[in-house]
Amino acid sequence: MFKKIPHTYTIISFIIVICAVLSWVVPAGEYARRQVEVNGSQRTVIADDSYHKVEASLQTWQVFSALLQGFEKQAGIIAFLLIIGGAFQVMNHSRAIDVGIFSFLRFTQRLERYSAVKKVGVNNLVISMVIFLFSMFGAVFGMSEETLAFVIIVVPLAISMGYDSITGLCMVYVAAHVGFAGAILNPFTIGIAQGLSDLPLFSGFEYRLFCWLLLTVVLIICVLSYANRVKTNPALSPMYQADEYWRKKGAGEMEQIAYTIPLASYIVYGLVLIVLVAFSLVYPVTVFSIGRVSVSLYAVPVCTLLFALSGWLGLRKSFHFFILTILAFTVLFLVIGVMGHGWYLPEISAIFLAMGILSGYAAGNQADGIIKLFLEGAKDILSAAIVVGLAGGIIQILQDGHVIDPILHVLAALMNEAGRVVSVGVMYLVQTLINIIIPSGSAKAALTMPIMAPFSDVIGISRQATVMAFQFGDGFTNMITPTSAVLMGALGIARIPYEVWVKWFVKMLLLFVILGFVLLIPAVVMELPGF
Repeated sequence: MFKKIPHTYTIISFIIVICAVLSWVVPAGEYARRQVEVNGSQRTVIADDSYHKVEASLQTWQVFSALLQGFEKQAGIIAFLLIIGGAFQVMNHSRAIDVGIFSFLRFTQRLERYSAVKKVGVNNLVISMVIFLFSMFGAVFGMSEETLAFVIIVVPLAISMGYDSITGLCMVYVAAHVGFAGAILNPFTIGIAQGLSDLPLFSGFEYRLFCWLLLTVVLIICVLSYANRVKTNPALSPMYQADEYWRKKGAGEMEQIAYTIPLASYIVYGLVLIVLVAFSLVYPVTVFSIGRVSVSLYAVPVCTLLFALSGWLGLRKSFHFFILTILAFTVLFLVIGVMGHGWYLPEISAIFLAMGILSGYAAGNQADGIIKLFLEGAKDILSAAIVVGLAGGIIQILQDGHVIDPILHVLAALMNEAGRVVSVGVMYLVQTLINIIIPSGSAKAALTMPIMAPFSDVIGISRQATVMAFQFGDGFTNMITPTSAVLMGALGIARIPYEVWVKWFVKMLLLFVILGFVLLIPAVVMELPGF
């Protein structure tokens, strides 16, 4: 089968050593850099025709200090990752997202009584809506590992609807990762990549939204086409024999969840409402700048009213629905803050931390319980945080050894002849290949963006297009690389052999890789908002 693949730490440590060796081999040189203002933000860019030779700075013992220097360099990103991981662990423990998805599935089944829905097909509608929902989760807050909890729910559901385990896996795992690739607000990829590229956080939202919608629609069409063929002739499924396990087991009983409303939920609702009213008085009007257009809206007061209504309705059902309301308004206020008030990592970290704490109290947890859950979540993300630190060490070694700029200079000379479309395609290919070895989006962003961002300045490609090349390159191959623990876990839960999955999915993967390149072309040949 597959030989043992080295641990990510081993790979990156080996790269650090190679980078140190390069400082002895590559003639030292550097570009002059200057500060410019882009979309109201200061950005460090490479000055044109400024490359010059400098004295060599050979790297030796510095390989051992690279981790500390990397942590210092990427401290904000690392802290952001730990906070996000802890906050979502507190929320996930409440089972609120589980309840939301169960409710969604029950709602779609009730639609069968409408004649228009019957024409479309309830099953087609269910598949489409589940894919859309999970794709949105992947695009907005980077759902990945969380899909494992739903594979065991949706795969039996797909079998009970007359499909196969591959259809079920596509509805959850593939949907979330297509959304992850076409990320709109994903803090783990877009947030980190743009932060490392000195871009306004979540800028270029409009074109990424279009890309995400297109990718999701294409996935829905592909899955529906396959699912309907399997429903017509089940023997066409490569999993027909193996799925006998699920057919014998049946859809199974969903785990019972207690729908309660702790007093703490009402207290949290009241406190949040008071705070939002205060913010509405302080920030009655928000000015949104989208491209060259500015729009003034009563965003905070309107959202406060909506929270008052939806929060109360959620409380009448259970604390789970109230926590889902908190999640929805966290995302909504994130958009308002980033687009209207210039939020960056401190503010975004704060709102996600508040979301986690409020969710924990609303679920009836005590302070010690919330802290324990937060630490568990931070512990789970610690591995990725250390990788980010190591990746920062790579950049530090390359910078101190004056290696980055000579490499950029040579590549720029080669790519200037190739044209911008080919250049962005090469970036996309490089990111795709790296993702097979390092599937962590956060780690890969920390490793590649500090190099790719200034390189894009040299060859005349916008940094936003470079972020999109990273985004697509990071997302699609996640669904096939054997180094992805989430993929292997999802296949294990669905009982789909890896070789069967690869053989089935490779055509769809090729389609998405090609579509990703096509979507990159407008980013380099057209003037798009945020680009």
